[in-house]
Amino acid sequence: MAVLFGLIYAIFTVIGVQFLHITSLYFYLVLSVVIMFIQYMVGPKIVEWTMRVKYVKREDYPRLYQLVEELALGARIPTPRIGIAQINLPNAFAFGRGIKDGRVCVTAGIISLLSDVELRAVLGHEISHLKNRDVLTITLLSVIPMIMYRLAWHFLFFGRRRDRSGGNTILIGMAAFLFYFLTNLLVLYASRIREYFADRGAVALGNNPTALASSLYKLVYGAARMPKESLKEVEGLKAFFLNDPSKALGEIRELSQLDLDKSGTIDRHELQELSQKNIHLGFGDRMLELLSTHPNMLKRIKRLSEYK
Repeated sequence: MAVLFGLIYAIFTVIGVQFLHITSLYFYLVLSVVIMFIQYMVGPKIVEWTMRVKYVKREDYPRLYQLVEELALGARIPTPRIGIAQINLPNAFAFGRGIKDGRVCVTAGIISLLSDVELRAVLGHEISHLKNRDVLTITLLSVIPMIMYRLAWHFLFFGRRRDRSGGNTILIGMAAFLFYFLTNLLVLYASRIREYFADRGAVALGNNPTALASSLYKLVYGAARMPKESLKEVEGLKAFFLNDPSKALGEIRELSQLDLDKSGTIDRHELQELSQKNIHLGFGDRMLELLSTHPNMLKRIKRLSEYK
């Protein structure tokens, strides 16, 4: 994070000195901090509006409240606010400005899909995200490629109109686009790593790996059945979800081989069978994972099969 934020600070400085003729380093430091602060403050509201989150009381969903409270106590963090996202896509997510401002939400589509044991495993994953401060980390990191993209767009398509030579603006625009691509890959990598840590955290909170594996399988299956319009509705926020809904159709074909008895779940025996197999991804699957916010689902469940 320090390297990436140092990079954006340097980019601001170069652009400011070259075009605005402002040489004060404090100006660019303050500008960088202001942009991050705005993202930090406004981010949770954007998630609430987009996902149509409605916070609920204990009497509305007593079992959900009990599960979240138990997991938060086990994780030694304050009990987060609990919400229901008014969308049919089955999933769960966590967000907020920090541990004390944590919010855990489930979608309307997940309540009837998972058993209590599976739902507890899913909530344990989201509680682990809050405990590890993953939401704050990824939110702050995502500012960098966003700014790089805006800079590239501006200098490649609008900068030449203001600069007769055009040479410097094109060079800066190309550099910004390159940095956008590279920093976006780093943010995606960080996001995938945090998913593995949250899975391990869910198991550490007392959830059976089989329950989490089965819930992931059900969420993929549920997303694969959703119309494309429902998936487009949450495209911009899929990094918050337990899995990437846009990859569900491809993943369900891979995961169907795990459900040996065709019960629609993954049981202990089936997970044990997977633990004894080697997973080899083709070039296309590796490239798809490289450009994804979430790990390859088969690899992810394979990792769960190794937890005791």
